Amino acid sequence: MNKIYEGKTKDVYELDNGNVMLKFKDDCTGKDGVFDPGENTVGLTIEGIGKENLKTSIYYFDMLKEAGIKTHYVSADIENATMEVLPGKVFGHGLEVICRLVATGSFIRRYGEYIEDGTVLPGGYVECTFKNDEKGDPLVTGEGLAALGVMSPEMFESMKEQTLKITKIIADDLKTIGLDLWDIKFEFGYNNDEVILIDEIASGNMRVYKGDTIVDPVELTKLILNR
Repeated sequence: MNKIYEGKTKDVYELDNGNVMLKFKDDCTGKDGVFDPGENTVGLTIEGIGKENLKTSIYYFDMLKEAGIKTHYVSADIENATMEVLPGKVFGHGLEVICRLVATGSFIRRYGEYIEDGTVLPGGYVECTFKNDEKGDPLVTGEGLAALGVMSPEMFESMKEQTLKITKIIADDLKTIGLDLWDIKFEFGYNNDEVILIDEIASGNMRVYKGDTIVDPVELTKLILNR
């Protein structure tokens, strides 16, 4: 297979049938050995987290399909930690979409003089960052994305609407097992001008609390799947 991209937590390969294969790694974003989905660099390695992230992704991609939300998911091989997906173009050189239900992490590092850590953000707050490690994954607005020619205003609105809808589905599901979703990170792509969810919906890409305690990614996957 031809490797077309090497990411922080996954490698991407081109398949003969025109689809793409994602190979999940055991690396997680964080800093100084502490897990943090809001960081833009690999901060630690957790043995087996690649397969756990894949299991969580399958669970939620199937749930979204039942809800009528289109994604790039085709099939998966848990033993080899791989997922086959439809091809899709990324926006720009890579764009991350974060939905925040509670103010914390990098949001507080930026805006802490205006809001306290742990403050609920009613309805959810969507923000976008370019994937650029050297520049610290800079924030960009919908207007900025249009001005830069990365996506049209209509595509941005579709992406934002889908982000809020998907986040609510996941948050509601976590609520059923006594967990609170604080924030979650997505990636979207496009095919024939249709915006669809790509990449993964992994335990390593969401910040989830049980009471006052953050749930680590491996434990989160167990709680999601073993209910």
